[in-house]
Amino acid sequence: MAKKSATERNARVQRLAKRYLAKRQALKAVARDTSLPVEERFAAQLKLAALPRNSAPTRIRNRCQVSGRPRGYYRKLKMSRIALRELGSHGLIPGLVKSSW
Repeated sequence: MAKKSATERNARVQRLAKRYLAKRQALKAVARDTSLPVEERFAAQLKLAALPRNSAPTRIRNRCQVSGRPRGYYRKLKMSRIALRELGSHGLIPGLVKSSW
């Protein structure tokens, strides 16, 4: 079996998180509701723990849309600092003015 790239893994995690979002939110709401009996809240926590681990939104990693790099990520532009600098130097990002880099 071939090893998958980190960008493919991240895309798979995003799909899982989207698919289980409603179910996760419903189970979390039940688990947090203090007006419900303890047994029912605990059962909701067990069901939440039984969901796939990669369906949690916190496991999604911000990655550069250009290079796939996970570090130095600018959320507004969805790219890493290196790709930003490269595209900015070529004048391909509107509104970005090259300073002394």
